[in-house]
Amino acid sequence: MFGIAYQMLGSATDADEVLQEAWLRWQSVDHQTVKEPAAFLAKVVTNLCLNQFTSARARRETYVGEWLPEPTNHQGPLDQLAQQESVSYALLLVLEKLTPAERAAYVLREAFAYSHREVADLIGTTEANARQLHSRARKHVAADQRTARVDPGKWRLLVERFLAAAQHGDIAGLEKLLAADVVSRADGGGKVMAARNPIHGRDRVARYLIGTLTKFGAGITPYLGEVNGEPAIIAAAPDGMRGVIFIHFEGDLIASLEMVLNPDKLSRIEGLPGLDW
Repeated sequence: MFGIAYQMLGSATDADEVLQEAWLRWQSVDHQTVKEPAAFLAKVVTNLCLNQFTSARARRETYVGEWLPEPTNHQGPLDQLAQQESVSYALLLVLEKLTPAERAAYVLREAFAYSHREVADLIGTTEANARQLHSRARKHVAADQRTARVDPGKWRLLVERFLAAAQHGDIAGLEKLLAADVVSRADGGGKVMAARNPIHGRDRVARYLIGTLTKFGAGITPYLGEVNGEPAIIAAAPDGMRGVIFIHFEGDLIASLEMVLNPDKLSRIEGLPGLDW
């Protein structure tokens, strides 16, 4: 149930709220009348998520700066999902582009292997429409390069080169690692200093990254770890976590960077960098 809610909403915090409401509804029904508890709960959670999209998107319209999904390597429900490779951050980013119904159809079908008929029942539509929703969603996901399987060894080598250039203020060296149309997004939520709009282009992104690191990087140490089942950079300071950076490549060039810096979105990152990673 956590997996359904987290993938549909892109927020572990919102997913927890949905589960609490689902639990209250479960407590209010006569359990003897529920033939399939798992199906009942899945339908409740799915409908709660669909209902919450309206308020969630309204909140994101007033969110300070870029809104990015909330990352997590929280032990528990995510463990099994990570094995299914269904909670990668790259996938969550793509799911943000889908309609609520497309997102629900994709998550239920791809991550949890519900049949089209079951998906139709869960989201309240026809089986034919459920197939169409799933088909459209799959095409969107397949068209996004970020969702391609990552070679961890190659990723590490490229990211180490990226970090070396950034830490030494080597703009020319950093530009060589960036795609011409690279995009950098930062989610500070108004809680920390971060660009409020995406930064586009090799030169602008290189200068932005080095300028930010020069100004705010004192005392921060980058570690390589795994978040949402994919490699990421974890930025840590002596007083705690400062951010998680996802870097996606096309070939040997960085195509996009997603930097989650809002401290409210870092509570699900467990472990101490340098000790557990």
